[in-house]
Formats: sequence, structure tokens, C-alpha cells
Amino acid sequence: MMKRNEKYSSLPIGEKGVDIINIKAIEDIGYVQTDAMILNSVVPEQDSSCQQGLYFQDGSRRVDYILTYHIKKSGAFRKQPTRHGGSASNRSTKKDQPQPGNKNDPEIGEQDHIIDYHEDDKRFRREEFEGKLLEAGLELEKDEDTKTYGIGFVKIHAPWHVLCREAEFMKLKMPTKKVYEVNHGNNFVEKINTFIYKMTEPLHPNVEEKRISSVKHLSYPFSREKQHLFDLSDKDSFFDSKTRSTIVYEILKRITCTKAKYTMGITSLLANGVYNAAYPLHDGDCEDENANDRKLLYEEWASYSVFYKYQPIDLIRKYFGEKIGLYFAWLGVYTQMLIPASLVGIIVFLYGCATLDDNIPSMEMCDNRINITMCPLCDRTCSYWKLSTACATARASHLFDNPATVFFSIFMALWAAMFMEHWKRRQMRLNYKWDLTGFEEEEEAVKDHPRAEYESRVMKKSMKKEHRKRKTEKEKLTWRDRFPAYVTNAVMILFMIGLTFAIVFGVILYRISTAAALAMSSSPSTKSNVRVTVMATAVIINLVVILILDEVYGYIARWLTLIEVPKTDKSFEERLIFKAFVLKFVNAFTPIMYVAFFKGRFVGRPGNYVYAFQSFRMEECAPGGCLMELCIQLSIIMLGKQLIQNNLFEIGIPKLKKLIRYFKSKRTSVPEEEHDKKLQRYEVDYYLEPFAGLTPEYMEMMIQFGFVTLFVASFPLAPLFALLNNIIEIRLDAKKFIAELRRPVAARAKDIGIWYNILRVVAKLAVIINAFVIAFTSDFIPRLVYLYMYSTDGSMHGFINHTLSYFNVSDFKSGTEPIEPMQLGYKVEICRFKDYREPPWSLNGYDISKQFWAVLAARLAFVIVFQNLVMIMSDFVDWMIPDIPKDISVQIHKEKVLMVELFLKEERGKLQMLENLIARGKEAKSMENCHNHSPINRPQSHKGSNTTLHSQNIDV
Repeated sequence: MMKRNEKYSSLPIGEKGVDIINIKAIEDIGYVQTDAMILNSVVPEQDSSCQQGLYFQDGSRRVDYILTYHIKKSGAFRKQPTRHGGSASNRSTKKDQPQPGNKNDPEIGEQDHIIDYHEDDKRFRREEFEGKLLEAGLELEKDEDTKTYGIGFVKIHAPWHVLCREAEFMKLKMPTKKVYEVNHGNNFVEKINTFIYKMTEPLHPNVEEKRISSVKHLSYPFSREKQHLFDLSDKDSFFDSKTRSTIVYEILKRITCTKAKYTMGITSLLANGVYNAAYPLHDGDCEDENANDRKLLYEEWASYSVFYKYQPIDLIRKYFGEKIGLYFAWLGVYTQMLIPASLVGIIVFLYGCATLDDNIPSMEMCDNRINITMCPLCDRTCSYWKLSTACATARASHLFDNPATVFFSIFMALWAAMFMEHWKRRQMRLNYKWDLTGFEEEEEAVKDHPRAEYESRVMKKSMKKEHRKRKTEKEKLTWRDRFPAYVTNAVMILFMIGLTFAIVFGVILYRISTAAALAMSSSPSTKSNVRVTVMATAVIINLVVILILDEVYGYIARWLTLIEVPKTDKSFEERLIFKAFVLKFVNAFTPIMYVAFFKGRFVGRPGNYVYAFQSFRMEECAPGGCLMELCIQLSIIMLGKQLIQNNLFEIGIPKLKKLIRYFKSKRTSVPEEEHDKKLQRYEVDYYLEPFAGLTPEYMEMMIQFGFVTLFVASFPLAPLFALLNNIIEIRLDAKKFIAELRRPVAARAKDIGIWYNILRVVAKLAVIINAFVIAFTSDFIPRLVYLYMYSTDGSMHGFINHTLSYFNVSDFKSGTEPIEPMQLGYKVEICRFKDYREPPWSLNGYDISKQFWAVLAARLAFVIVFQNLVMIMSDFVDWMIPDIPKDISVQIHKEKVLMVELFLKEERGKLQMLENLIARGKEAKSMENCHNHSPINRPQSHKGSNTTLHSQNIDV
């Protein structure tokens, strides 16, 4: 069988042996066909070198980019396979013929006419766009006869002159012939680095880029006039596949079509369904016998067996580009920095375990000899209870509520500052290594094209003004055009935040009502486990709600950003990130904030409780405080999000989508002769999941960073769980990028953008929140106040009794007293409750006592001192550690000096050559003047005397 594969060429309309595209109803659509796009149909069977689909049919031109589009095939064509592979003239002829069973149905005929009209419209727009690509110098080849039934592929190749032109426009830095020695510091530092490298050599991936190179090529923005500076001995490998696809994508983005509906580049065509997909190809298969970068990354990066190794960051950058390379470099630095934080957190936890039996307050609570009768936890159905029954909660609280947690909070604040400084230095090293030191965002902004949606809105605006006969300059969207979108954004964000608060309040009502219902149970075991049951079920409900709202808020944030119509992709991404982060941050941390700062604060007192909707009594903290419940809530939500959302969703959803696409393709009736075809590389990549950007990857890490830093005073093991998750996350993301996703278009970037600012905000907020957690949620400050102001013997003996107030049971409001007052076996006249209030026998019974104000003053003083002290220490760390490593700054300066010397040498060479030419001219002129007098001295013809300045290159 002959493979039908179509290659574009520009031939006269009357050429024989070709199929000329005939557009149906061309007059109705309003297009004028000025030139014909010729399809060169039948070519020989592919050889083995291009069977994988990485090359054109000639086996030499590499496929740099793929465009896919839908091929409309009628039912008759589907039932009777034919070898005519997609000629437009054949298709249009078939559309003109009546189909069996449809000739007597005018409605179906009218629908087919409308569908045909749209298909012809799309086809004409494709032809115009592809014609513009040919004019831009790209080479195209079409393939409609593939195993992927109903999908046509356009293969794009960028020849050498196009790559050179675009590289110069984009100011791509390329390595020159000039090399220089890289100094990694003084001899002592270099010896230490060499020793560390040898010790950690088993941890390095087995790739070529792993070794520290002592020389580096001097890089310079590519210029066609200065090609002699670059090593062009192997033009096929000078621009790698990542760079080639980036160059083609830039051309695709800026091509504008005007004959058809006005379109702005490939993004507009994709949005309108003219093309189904556009993507660069992977370098080969992960399990291919031939070595390629994708296979190497799969073995040395995406495999779980190499979880203990460093990431091959340079190879990641080479394959995916700087933006994705920086993400994985940042994730690697963050994961490494979690190791010391995890070790310190484990030590703090072990300290709590070791001092458990020495904690006097918990020992007093567990002492049955101290007969303290507590007031009921709910109205009517709950009875009096002994404080010693809360022994287990009190002992568990000490594991996280001890003096070491204060130290750990200070340590984590300094850790966050160290982490960000370490990342800035690492980022600067990568910028130097990847030749991004001269790369500025302004250059990228000039190159960044307006988004298709923005251009469409501007075009509509200009058309309205033209209709009103107003002559204006180039239009743009102003704040007045976007004002309705801004109002919608503000209203929707406030509504979503209010919805989150309402859901949390609903869970609070669930806790209160469930606790009251369980307290009425006749089962003693149910009554004794009311608090545990309510807390566990409420946390699970919160987790499920958070997971659902996370997905909803992601879609809402994208929709709100779309209606704003940002001008550039960068502006769109930053606005989307801001909205999504605000909504998801509020969603994840609102239930935790409630437990930390609001639960048990507004309950009132026995005889005068605060009620929600005049029926539900607000819930109280456990006798040991709310810190233990905060720890449980934080750990379950954090682990649940990491296990379910970050891991199971990332593994399951792509595989499920891939399975659905597979079954859809199986359901399509494919001609029998197509079953035996082998899928080409571009077909295999078509079935992969499209790349959706790095925002979801960064977002989950930012929320995790919040869990690690914001409430670390209540959960010292948070860094450990984050570390274990990230070890899996790195390999999971790697496998997804290598095997599950289409290859992304490489994007240049010199930093992680707005995400660094989010990190700084979270780190600053963590200092404030931890200060309030220690001061108001834990018992650290009340213990200090008691120890230094109220203790009679300088110990913690009597602290529990000091924090409990007295209540006379005769002061209960009617209808709120316990139904079974004798449940403990004796009559209760005085019960205790946790608060600082005057006893009922004093003149100001039940009023707030002086101890309350003393503790409050100490708490506020601690917040102010802690916050300012830690922030000053963080700023000191920031000031002490320079953002740019000294050796890197020296190397950057050295590069600039060498570049100046290189061009000075080139200029001196040109000047010397010019002087030689002038001298030769003068010598020739003087010899001509002496020609008549001395024929012997006639000048000989000098070979190469007509050499021009541009024909000689200075070897550098």
C-alpha cells in the first residue's frame, strides 16, 4: 500500500497530477481565492528512520512542531474505506452528493449544509494560515492517512535560515567558540566542594551534565552578522529540539490572518476549533532502544528507584526549558531544606514524649485524689463530670504544648528566611549557568504578544467606533472597558470567601447539634466518646468540603480572569494565580483558624452561655485546651490534601482521561487496512494529556508551605510529613511530565515570578500566626504568669486549680440544669469551669478577675516581643546572606570583560585589515605613477587583492 502524505509546494494552478483544493460556496462565505495551495499526494513508503514520525518523508528534515485538525468524513466514507486520503476536492464532491436516507429529510439536509459551511470556513482559514507559515519560511508536510482516524496532522520544519533569523529576533544567547576557565572560589573552598562532591557522588544522577566543568563557553545573543563567533560545525545540533520548537511557536503566535475571519495567531485558531491541538514532539519513546533525552530523564529522574538522588536539573532545562527547570530546581531546594526542619521537629516531639511524666499540670489532672467536679458540657442532657476523665487529652496535649514549641516556632521563622535566601543564591547560580544573567523581563515583554481574546475585544471596540464614524488611533482596553469585570471579580471573590465562612459555620452547628444528640444516647461508650466522635467526623467533613471547593474555586478563578481580558499571557497568569491562591488559601485554612483563635472564646459562662440562633450553645475547648484539637485538625487536613488531592488525583485523573480517549478511539469505526499501521510519534503524543501550566504544581506547594510554617507551633511534625510527600511528589511530577503529558513549549524565565512574593507573604504571616497560637491557643503564657506571679512555692503545683473558676449550681437558668444531677453519686452544689472569673461568694460574682487581665497583658506583650524579635532576626539573616554568591558575581564580571576584549580584538582585526587594504591601495597607486619611468617595478597582480571586509573572518 502507498502511504498518502501531502507536502506543500507553490505550483501553478494548471499543473497536472495534483489535487487543487476547491472551496464550496466560496462566494457565499465572502472569500476571494487568489492563489491555490497545492497538495503533492503520493509518496513512497516511509523508511525506518522516519517510521517514528520524528522526520519528514525525506528522512532528513526534523519535525519541530505539530498542528492537528479534524477531518470530516461522511458515514458512507466510513463504511467503505478508500485509499483516497483526504483530498479536499474529493470531500467536497461527496458533500454535494445526496446521502442515502437523507434525501427526503429537509431538516437533516439543512443541518448538513450548516456543518459543511463551518467545515469549509475552517478549512479556508487553515489554508490561509498555512500559506502565511510558508511565507515566513517554514516547511510543512500534511498527513491525513494515519491510524488516528478523523484527525489530520501538519508537520512543521524550520530550516536553518529561519532558525537564525528568529534566534536573532528573540535575542537567544548561544555558546561561542571562546571558552574560559571557571573559578569555583579560593583553593580552600574549591577543595571543600570537591570533597563534598566525591562524598555525595552516589546521589548524583548518571547523566553527562552531573560533573562540575572547569571551563565554560562564553555566550552571546545570536547574530547572523557574527556567525563566525559561534561553532557552526554541526548545524543540526546547534539549535536543540527545545529551542527549535520555541522558535516555531513564536512564529505561530504572531502570524495574522485577514482574508478569513480576523485571527491572531495559533491561540485564536485553537480557541475557534480551526485546529484541535498544537504541540512539539517528544524526542522519542521512554522505552526506546535508541538513546534520547526523554529516555534518560525517565530512567534517571522519573523512576521511583532513584528517589534518593539529586535531580538532573540541567537536563530538565535542556528538555523542557528554563521555566520548568526553575520549578523543579525550586522544589528540590525546598525539599532539601525540609530535612533540617524535619529533624528539629522530631527532636521537639521527642522532647514532649520524654517530659510527659514530669509535666505537673497533666499529672494533677490525672490524679483521682484531686476531686474536681466540672460543670456540664451541654444543657439538660449532659451531667457533671470529673476532671480526671480528661487525663488522656491532657497528656497528649503536652506532646505539642511545651516550651520546646516556642523554640521551634522561632527556628521555623528563621528557617523560612534561610530557605528563601538559599533559593535566591541557587537561582542566581542557575541564571549564570543557563546564560540568563543578561535576560530581562522587558525583553520578554516586548516579545510577548497580546492574547487572542484581548485582540478580539480590541477589534470589536474599534469596529464600533468605525461604525460611529469616529477616527481614532490604535485602540486598547481601558479601565472603563474592564470596570464591569472588576466589579464582578470583587463581588464573586467576596461571595466565595463568605461561602467558605458559611460552610465552616455550618460544620460548627453540626458539631454542636451532634454533641447534644450523642449526649442523649443510652450507651455509656457513646457518651464517653462524644468529643472524639464529633471532632473526627467534623474534620473529615471539612476535608471533603476543602477538596471539592478547591476544584470549584480553580474554575471560578479562571473564569474571573478571562472576563478581565488581560493583555498578555504573563498578566493573565499573574492575575489567575492571585485569585486562585486567595480563594484556596482561605478555603484550606479557615477551619483551622476557627479552632486556633475562635473556638471556646465566646462561650460565656455557666448560667449565662452564648447561643447561636437561640438554641445551639457554642462549643468549648477540651480541659487541656484547643491546641490538641488544632493539631489533629491540621494533620488530617494536611495529610488528606497531600494523599488524595496531590497524589491520587495526579495519578488517577491523567490515567482516567487517557483511558477515556482510548475507548473513544476504539469506538470510532476504523477501516480494516488502518488497524495494521504503527502509530507515529506525533500520533502517540496526540493521545497524551495537554500541558496545563505550572500553576497547579506551584499552588499545592504554596498551600503545603502554609501548613509547614503557619501553625507549626501546634504540629512540629508538619515538616516531616511535607518532606515525605515531596520525595514522592518530585518523582510523580517527573513521571507525569515525561510519560503522561505532551511536551510543553519551552519558556524562558530567570525566576519563579509571583510565587516568590507569595512565599515572602506566607513567611511573614507565619510569624504573626505562630505568635498568636503560642500566646492565645496554648497554655504557655498562663503557665509563665502563674509560675512567676501566683505560685507559692515557685513550681507549677496548683496551676489547674488556678485556671478553674467556681459556679453555684443554684444559679443555672431554668431549663438548662442537668436532668440527672446525681449521676456522679453525690449531690453537687459547686462545679468548676475553665475561665478567670470571680467566685459566686464575692461581691462581683462571676465578673472577670484580675488574673484574666494579667494573663491577657502577658499574652499581648509576648505577641509584640515575639513578632518583632523574630522579624528582626529574619531580616538580619536576609542582610547577612548576599543574594548573589561572590564567585558568581566574579564570573559574571569576568564574562563581561572577556566579551569586551573579544569585540575589541575583532575591531582591532577589522581596523588592521582596513589599514592593510588602504596601504595596498596607496602602494598600487604609487607603483602606477612610477610605471612609465621604471617598467621593471611594475606591480604584480596580487591574488585576493579584491577581498572585501565581509569575506574575511577573525578567528577568535
